[in-house]
Amino acid sequence: MADDGDSSSGPVDTSGGQGAAEESDGGLGLTGMLLNAAVLVLIAAVCVALYKRWGRRLVSGAAQGDEAAALPKMRRRDFSLEQLREYDGLQNPRILMAVNMKVFDVTSGKKFYGKDGPYGIFAGRDGALREEYDDLSDLTAVQMESVREWEMQFMEKYDYVGRLLKPGDEPSEYTDEEDIKDHLRHD
Repeated sequence: MADDGDSSSGPVDTSGGQGAAEESDGGLGLTGMLLNAAVLVLIAAVCVALYKRWGRRLVSGAAQGDEAAALPKMRRRDFSLEQLREYDGLQNPRILMAVNMKVFDVTSGKKFYGKDGPYGIFAGRDGALREEYDDLSDLTAVQMESVREWEMQFMEKYDYVGRLLKPGDEPSEYTDEEDIKDHLRHD
């Protein structure tokens, strides 16, 4: 049979003659390889920028949480205002705060109650922020309800470690049994 050019027994090349050139450079031209390298460099730069922006905060936040976890649970005891002030996160790594005459260990919330935290002013203090003992008797019913809500939130989130003493009050003697029960209830 004569070959008239109309029939073909082999595969038809529809690439316009570029197939041979593509096969010879491995499928990508120099421009394609440079483009892929540029995309990889751009992705790496974005990852570095994201780490610098947020990664360090996450690592430092985890380190602070680890520091709080490294401290043993505090045994229950009562505090005068002067004793409470020692637990501001600076003089002592532990941070305590009193709400409605109850003292809580808020060390695990160091990013909030630590030196640079938004509530750092409360570290080692009574929530009323008074220099002297305040029995809260001058609060209105609405204000007292707000204090109780804060107290409930602290009871759920932080360890209760004792009470704030009125001037002249003697600290209570807590037994190991009470201490263990309380820690089990909060864990």
